[in-house]
Amino acid sequence: MRLDKFVCKSTPLSRTEAVQVIHHERVLVNGVAIVDEAAQVHENNHIILDGKHLVPRPFRYLLLHKPANCLSANISEPSKSTKYPSVFDVLNIDNSSELHLVGRLDADTTGLLLATDDGRWSFTITSPNSDCSKVYRVGLAKPLGPEVADKFLAGILLQGEHELTLPAKLEVISPNQVLLTLTQGKFHQVKRMFAAVGNKVVSLHREKIGAISLDVPQGQWRALTEAEVNAMG
Repeated sequence: MRLDKFVCKSTPLSRTEAVQVIHHERVLVNGVAIVDEAAQVHENNHIILDGKHLVPRPFRYLLLHKPANCLSANISEPSKSTKYPSVFDVLNIDNSSELHLVGRLDADTTGLLLATDDGRWSFTITSPNSDCSKVYRVGLAKPLGPEVADKFLAGILLQGEHELTLPAKLEVISPNQVLLTLTQGKFHQVKRMFAAVGNKVVSLHREKIGAISLDVPQGQWRALTEAEVNAMG
C-alpha cells in the first residue's frame, strides 16, 4: 500500500493532508522518516505519525446492486445530454474515495458490483489467471439459433480481435433471454459476442461473480460476509 494511503486509512486525514505530513518528515517507517508519499509499506511495518503508532482501519468488502443510468466510477461524470451519478453517489457510502470497484459495468447495465479498499483482494479476482466466473442475464432483440450455444462454448472471434474468446456457457431461459457465464472480461464483451452471431443485446444484468450472488434490492448494498471474502480471495 502507498504510504499516503496508509496514513489516510489510519487517521482522519485527507490525501492532501497525508502528503503534507509525509513531506514534513512527521511520518516514520521502521524508525526512518520517509518523504515519498508513493513509497510502498506493508502491514508488518512499524509506522508512526507524531509519535503515535498508526493502525489502519479494517478493509471493507461490499456488494452493490447497480441501477441503470449510473456510472461504475467514484466520481460523477457528465455525458452529452445528462449527468450520470456515480454508483457511490446513489448508494451514499461513507469515505467512498477509499474504495474502488472490482470490475465495472456499463452505464446501462444493472446488477452486481463489488467494491473494496483491499487492492490485493481485487487483483486476485480481476487477474486474467483467476478464472473467476461472471453470470449475466441477457435480453436479446431476437431468439437465438440452436447452434449459438456451441459457438460460445468453442469461442467467438470478436471484431478487431485476433484470438477467440474463452469458452462461455450459454443457458436459454426463454426465446429472447439467456444466462451467459464468462471467465474473462474484454471490453463490451457480452454485447460484442452476441453481435458476432447476428443478435443485439437489449438488456444486461450481472447476477453473480464467483461464489457471490446478488441478493439486495436495486440501489442497495451490504457488507460481504467473511466466508464470501475468503471464497473470492
